[in-house]
Amino acid sequence: MTAEEAARTGEAVVVSIPYGRYRELPTEPLRGKVVIDTCNYYPERDGNDPDLDSDATTSSEKIQAHTGANLVKAFNAIYWENLRDHARPKGATDRVAIPLSGNDEEAKAAVAGLIRDIGFDPVDAGHLGEGGRKHQPGSRVYATELSSAETSALLSVA
Repeated sequence: MTAEEAARTGEAVVVSIPYGRYRELPTEPLRGKVVIDTCNYYPERDGNDPDLDSDATTSSEKIQAHTGANLVKAFNAIYWENLRDHARPKGATDRVAIPLSGNDEEAKAAVAGLIRDIGFDPVDAGHLGEGGRKHQPGSRVYATELSSAETSALLSVA
Protein backbone atom coordinates (compact mmCIF):
# COMPACT_ATOMS: atom_id res chain seq x y z
CA MET A 1 0.00 0.00 0.00
CA THR A 2 1.30 3.46 -0.80
CA ALA A 3 1.37 6.35 1.69
CA GLU A 4 -1.43 7.99 -0.30
CA GLU A 5 -3.59 4.83 -0.09
CA ALA A 6 -2.92 4.42 3.63
CA ALA A 7 -3.80 8.06 4.24
CA ARG A 8 -6.99 7.72 2.24
CA THR A 9 -8.24 4.43 3.71
CA GLY A 10 -7.01 4.54 7.31
CA GLU A 11 -9.42 5.61 10.04
CA ALA A 12 -6.37 6.62 12.05
CA VAL A 13 -2.95 6.88 10.44
CA VAL A 14 0.49 6.38 11.98
CA VAL A 15 3.24 8.55 10.55
CA SER A 16 6.63 7.01 11.21
CA ILE A 17 9.12 8.56 8.83
CA PRO A 18 12.29 10.60 9.18
CA TYR A 19 11.11 14.09 10.13
CA GLY A 20 13.07 15.64 7.25
CA ARG A 21 10.69 13.98 4.77
CA TYR A 22 7.39 15.18 6.27
CA ARG A 23 6.66 17.40 3.26
CA GLU A 24 6.24 14.20 1.22
CA LEU A 25 3.18 13.23 3.28
CA PRO A 26 -0.10 13.40 1.37
CA THR A 27 -2.12 16.27 2.74
CA GLU A 28 -5.69 16.10 1.48
CA PRO A 29 -6.46 12.55 2.66
CA LEU A 30 -5.04 13.29 6.13
CA ARG A 31 -6.95 16.52 6.70
CA GLY A 32 -9.18 16.11 9.75
CA LYS A 33 -8.09 12.52 10.48
CA VAL A 34 -6.43 11.28 13.64
CA VAL A 35 -2.73 11.04 12.84
CA ILE A 36 -0.25 9.55 15.30
CA ASP A 37 3.11 11.24 14.87
CA THR A 38 6.04 9.05 15.96
CA CYS A 39 8.64 11.27 14.28
CA ASN A 40 11.64 12.86 15.95
CA TYR A 41 13.91 15.59 14.66
CA TYR A 42 17.58 14.65 14.38
CA PRO A 43 19.49 17.44 12.58
CA GLU A 44 22.33 15.09 11.62
CA ARG A 45 19.82 12.89 9.73
CA ASP A 46 17.14 15.40 8.72
CA GLY A 47 19.24 18.46 7.99
CA ASN A 48 18.94 21.61 10.05
CA ASP A 49 15.54 23.21 10.48
CA PRO A 50 15.96 26.79 11.76
CA ASP A 51 12.47 26.82 13.33
CA LEU A 52 13.27 23.72 15.38
CA ASP A 53 16.86 24.70 16.11
CA SER A 54 15.63 27.99 17.62
CA ASP A 55 12.81 26.15 19.46
CA ALA A 56 10.26 28.46 17.78
CA THR A 57 8.03 25.43 17.14
CA THR A 58 8.06 21.63 17.29
CA SER A 59 8.30 19.00 14.60
CA SER A 60 4.75 17.89 15.40
CA GLU A 61 3.36 21.41 15.01
CA LYS A 62 5.01 21.62 11.59
CA ILE A 63 3.61 18.23 10.54
CA GLN A 64 0.15 19.21 11.78
CA ALA A 65 0.28 22.49 9.84
CA HIS A 66 1.34 20.61 6.71
CA THR A 67 -1.33 17.90 6.92
CA GLY A 68 -4.26 19.61 8.64
CA ALA A 69 -4.69 16.43 10.69
CA ASN A 70 -5.82 16.00 14.30
CA LEU A 71 -2.26 15.13 15.17
CA VAL A 72 -1.19 13.35 18.35
CA LYS A 73 2.49 12.87 19.10
CA ALA A 74 2.99 9.45 20.68
CA PHE A 75 5.25 6.40 20.50
CA ASN A 76 8.20 8.66 19.72
CA ALA A 77 9.83 8.28 23.13
CA ILE A 78 9.88 4.47 23.36
CA TYR A 79 12.32 2.11 21.69
CA TRP A 80 10.60 -0.26 19.28
CA GLU A 81 12.02 -3.26 21.18
CA ASN A 82 10.34 -2.04 24.38
CA LEU A 83 7.09 -1.54 22.50
CA ARG A 84 7.36 -5.10 21.23
CA ASP A 85 8.50 -6.74 24.49
CA HIS A 86 7.15 -4.77 27.46
CA ALA A 87 3.39 -4.74 27.07
CA ARG A 88 1.67 -5.72 30.32
CA PRO A 89 -1.95 -6.44 31.27
CA LYS A 90 -4.09 -3.69 32.78
CA GLY A 91 -3.34 -3.31 36.48
CA ALA A 92 0.18 -4.77 36.27
CA THR A 93 2.53 -2.85 38.55
CA ASP A 94 5.33 -2.84 35.97
CA ARG A 95 3.42 -1.24 33.09
CA VAL A 96 5.48 1.26 31.13
CA ALA A 97 4.12 4.72 30.36
CA ILE A 98 3.94 6.27 26.91
CA PRO A 99 3.65 10.07 26.82
CA LEU A 100 1.38 11.71 24.27
CA SER A 101 0.52 15.26 23.34
CA GLY A 102 -1.97 16.92 21.03
CA ASN A 103 -4.40 19.78 20.60
CA ASP A 104 -7.55 17.74 19.90
CA GLU A 105 -8.93 16.09 23.05
CA GLU A 106 -10.95 13.46 21.14
CA ALA A 107 -7.91 12.46 19.09
CA LYS A 108 -5.80 12.24 22.27
CA ALA A 109 -8.46 10.07 23.92
CA ALA A 110 -8.48 7.71 20.94
CA VAL A 111 -4.69 7.37 20.98
CA ALA A 112 -4.68 6.96 24.78
CA GLY A 113 -7.17 4.11 24.37
CA LEU A 114 -4.90 2.46 21.81
CA ILE A 115 -1.93 2.78 24.18
CA ARG A 116 -3.95 1.15 26.98
CA ASP A 117 -5.23 -1.59 24.68
CA ILE A 118 -1.74 -2.65 23.62
CA GLY A 119 -0.48 -2.90 27.22
CA PHE A 120 0.95 0.47 28.23
CA ASP A 121 -0.19 3.46 30.29
CA PRO A 122 -0.80 6.74 28.45
CA VAL A 123 0.37 9.95 30.11
CA ASP A 124 -0.95 13.22 28.70
CA ALA A 125 1.91 15.70 28.33
CA GLY A 126 -0.34 18.54 27.12
CA HIS A 127 -0.72 20.37 23.82
CA LEU A 128 1.60 19.77 20.86
CA GLY A 129 3.83 22.74 21.57
CA GLU A 130 4.30 22.55 25.31
CA GLY A 131 3.69 18.82 25.63
CA GLY A 132 5.60 17.74 22.57
CA ARG A 133 8.74 19.39 23.86
CA LYS A 134 8.43 17.33 27.05
CA HIS A 135 8.91 13.98 25.28
CA GLN A 136 11.14 14.80 22.34
CA PRO A 137 14.79 13.64 22.08
CA GLY A 138 16.86 15.00 24.93
CA SER A 139 13.94 15.26 27.34
CA ARG A 140 13.88 13.48 30.69
CA VAL A 141 11.28 10.92 29.57
CA TYR A 142 12.72 10.20 26.12
CA ALA A 143 13.79 6.57 25.66
CA THR A 144 13.03 5.60 29.27
CA GLU A 145 11.00 2.79 30.79
CA LEU A 146 9.11 4.55 33.56
CA SER A 147 5.76 4.04 35.24
CA SER A 148 2.93 6.47 34.66
CA ALA A 149 3.56 8.05 38.10
CA GLU A 150 7.27 8.54 37.35
CA THR A 151 6.54 9.86 33.87
CA SER A 152 3.86 12.25 35.15
CA ALA A 153 6.24 13.59 37.80
CA LEU A 154 8.97 14.26 35.24
CA LEU A 155 6.56 15.84 32.78
CA SER A 156 5.21 18.20 35.44
CA VAL A 157 8.75 19.37 36.23
CA ALA A 158 9.68 19.84 32.55
